[in-house]
Amino acid sequence: MPTHGNSVAGGMRSTTILAVRHRGATVVAGDGQVTMEATVIKHGAKKVRRIYNDRIVVGIAGATADAMALSERLESKLERYNGSLTRAAVELAREWRTDKYLKKLEALMIAADREVMYLISGNGDVIEPDAPVLAVGSGSVAARAAALALVDHSDLDAAGIAKAAMDIAASICVYTNNQITVEEL
Repeated sequence: MPTHGNSVAGGMRSTTILAVRHRGATVVAGDGQVTMEATVIKHGAKKVRRIYNDRIVVGIAGATADAMALSERLESKLERYNGSLTRAAVELAREWRTDKYLKKLEALMIAADREVMYLISGNGDVIEPDAPVLAVGSGSVAARAAALALVDHSDLDAAGIAKAAMDIAASICVYTNNQITVEEL
């Protein structure tokens, strides 16, 4: 991962995206803060959205234009591969790693359907987590740790776990706020 521009060790310095699979539900959550350098520009951005006939949820940590381009590319891959998230994710990662334009994008993507969730990166990574939790971005370590603890030690549903974990991340990470968008499958 690059260590310049909009990134810091451990992830992008632009947001927190969290995916949780629990009790038959899959959710992807993202905070709403947009920053430029040390200034908050917007509080209520939507960084998580549904694509491919609302069957896939994506969340992207990175620049807004990069997020839109990647989301559109993934959706076109899903169309090409009849909704197979695994195949579409692999093809997107391959293209992202080799395409002259896409290679320059600094972002990380989480994509999930009812069966799988993946972290997709420009390095060619398509990673399915061992645990039912996946996070990227500046507050990802806090969000992931909180979600893992809540999965094992609370009565919350998947959406409740995601919201609580994102609130914890927002209380720790200055690049994450508590205006959370949650999309559930």
